[in-house]
Parts: sequence; structure tokens; C-alpha cells
Amino acid sequence: MLFQRKAPRLEFRCAKEDHGVIAPPVPSKTVLPEWFRKVPAVDKAKLSPTDNGLTVKRCMPFLDAMMTGWIIPLAATVRLEIKDEGRTVTAGWEFDKVMISNHNAYQIAGNPAEPRPPCKFHNYWTVATPKGWSCLFVPVLNRPKPLFQVLSGVVDTDTYQSLIHFPFIPTGPDGVHVIDKGTPLVQVIPFQREDSTIEAEVRAETEGEAELREKILRNTQAKEGWYREDARAKR
Repeated sequence: MLFQRKAPRLEFRCAKEDHGVIAPPVPSKTVLPEWFRKVPAVDKAKLSPTDNGLTVKRCMPFLDAMMTGWIIPLAATVRLEIKDEGRTVTAGWEFDKVMISNHNAYQIAGNPAEPRPPCKFHNYWTVATPKGWSCLFVPVLNRPKPLFQVLSGVVDTDTYQSLIHFPFIPTGPDGVHVIDKGTPLVQVIPFQREDSTIEAEVRAETEGEAELREKILRNTQAKEGWYREDARAKR
């Protein structure tokens, strides 16, 4: 009798009183930005003998980055007030739990964003992974935010199964800004720590490797979609 290996499971857990109230995590592929959805795969107006008219929608590496992992959204709507050319930041909300707090500026003294202070989005989802798995938390990929820049981090979510808050730098102009409930905050990308241990080698390529590189490049240029459809078969 054959037994199928059980797939690793990522869990997002919240307090009972928050379930059905705060915005839930969703697969990254389900929240592609509106501007991306509207872009045609081929811009026929740009099509010419010297331009194939292909847009970023046909760039698989770009799309794969956007679709990888899960999105943790903002739990509830907040108002972010930025003053003094970014030096002063205050926040407000109607929710019954803290949504944003401030870090002390000295904690990231000398960073390129100074004098803008570091702040923190409070998250009410516990992220849990199987033994040996961690999660990379990054700003939502290829979806720049005009009001804030979340800082990245790696957490061993197999042992640290508690709330993880998300430091960020306010980057918007002075004024009061509304960030709606459900706004994507971070992209969660689970990875197996054992598989992430890889040694690096820095050297000149061999003749065979140079031929392979050139073959892949030329095939990619010669046939649309070659990267995803045929790259492995052509090697």
C-alpha cells in the first residue's frame, strides 16, 4: 500500500473574538493590484517591426514574485497623520485593539529614511509552520506603497508561534491619510531552513556554461513564453 506524504501546512491563527472581524490572510495570487489586471498582455498600439508590444504581464518572473506565498492585510482601518515633513507621525483608529505604535528613532539611527520615525503595524494573526520551516516577511512584492515601507524579516515560525508585528517607515506626504482595512501589508513566504543552506561559488563560467547561457537567452528572445514552457526541456 502506498502512502502519500502529507504536504506541509501553513496556519494563520487568531483569537476567537477576532475571527470574522479582522481582515484574514489570503493567497498572494488572489490580490493582484488593479493596475496590473488592466494591463494587456500585448499593447497592440506599440506593436511594430522593432517592438513586440509585450507588457509586464508576460514577464513570468515578475508575476511569480507577486503570486508567491500569502498576504497578511491590515486588520482594521487606520488614519495616519504625517507632519513636519515626515518627522512627526500619529495614528488613530476606531478598532478596540492597538493598530499602530511607534518605535524609538535611536533603534535605527543613521538609516536612509531619517528623520522619518520608525513605526509598527500591529498584527493579530499568529503564523505557524511545521518543524524546520521559517517564514520570510517582506513588503508586498511589486506593489509599492506610497504611504509606508514595511521592513523585512525572517521568523522561525515553527518555534515562535506568537504575534509578529511589522515595523514600517511612513513615506507619504504631510497630511491625514486613510489606510483601509484589508490593505495588503506584508507578503509571507514560507521556506524550509534545511533546504536554504547552500554554499556559494564565485568563478568564471566554463565554455559549456557560456553556451547554455547564450542558448537560453536567444531562445527566450526568439519565442515568447519559452522561459516557462520549454526552458527545462531545451537544456
